[in-house]
Amino acid sequence: MPELIHHLDHFVLTTSDAVRCVDFYTRVLGMTLEHFGTDRIALKFGEQKINVHEPGRLFRPRADVPTPGSLDLCFISAIPLDAVILHLKESGAIIEEGPVPRTGAMSSLRSIYLRDPDGNLIEISERTEEEATD
Repeated sequence: MPELIHHLDHFVLTTSDAVRCVDFYTRVLGMTLEHFGTDRIALKFGEQKINVHEPGRLFRPRADVPTPGSLDLCFISAIPLDAVILHLKESGAIIEEGPVPRTGAMSSLRSIYLRDPDGNLIEISERTEEEATD
């Protein structure tokens, strides 16, 4: 069977506090806030976006158990990872681990880890010269 999926368009992040969430993803990670529909928001980056939902204000259809803090995400940086690290430190973000080597979908990675205000694990990586082997 041929590959059916080409790339990710968007995913949904459930947050307990939209204001803190938007601040983190825009100020710390440099994403752009987008308003759409009558009262919906998204965080845009590259050619993708994150739709933001809050408990009690969830849209249908949705995941069975939308839970703040349950995501483990990996983003590929648009700039060198050392510049990302400097920006994060200047923004007051706490890096929990890294830089460490990791294996990504298309290549080996050099990664750091931090958490958003809901406790979601955020990995920010830069691709390295080696190709992924597993």
